[in-house]
Amino acid sequence: MGLFDSLMGNASETDVLKVERELSDWLIKGEQVEYAFKLYRDMIIFTNRRLILLDKQGMTGKKTEYHTIPYKSVSHYSVETAGTFEFDSELKIWIKGRAEPIEKSFRKDDNIFKVQLVLSYYVL
Repeated sequence: MGLFDSLMGNASETDVLKVERELSDWLIKGEQVEYAFKLYRDMIIFTNRRLILLDKQGMTGKKTEYHTIPYKSVSHYSVETAGTFEFDSELKIWIKGRAEPIEKSFRKDDNIFKVQLVLSYYVL
């Protein structure tokens, strides 16, 4: 996917070795990035031990929130697909002990299904 897709919110699979180098200060010994999806400036990263959500903030994107979720903490999740007149798909992840889900929006995009499959692999 190109720049236009990423600006529109489409998730694109990203090179895991590059992401692993970028996250070298965050990964523990033996932890490896196995899947990574870029969503404009944000990322959804699956390691062999946890889910990491990167949320770039501000105009420059220099401020970044790193949200770590152990797979065992995911109680359930849902995918809402885009309709005929709606262009957004949505992934919601509920964490044990938290009432509100974490939400990630995607534009009409088939990669939401790939993200859901990878999430299913680690959670189920």
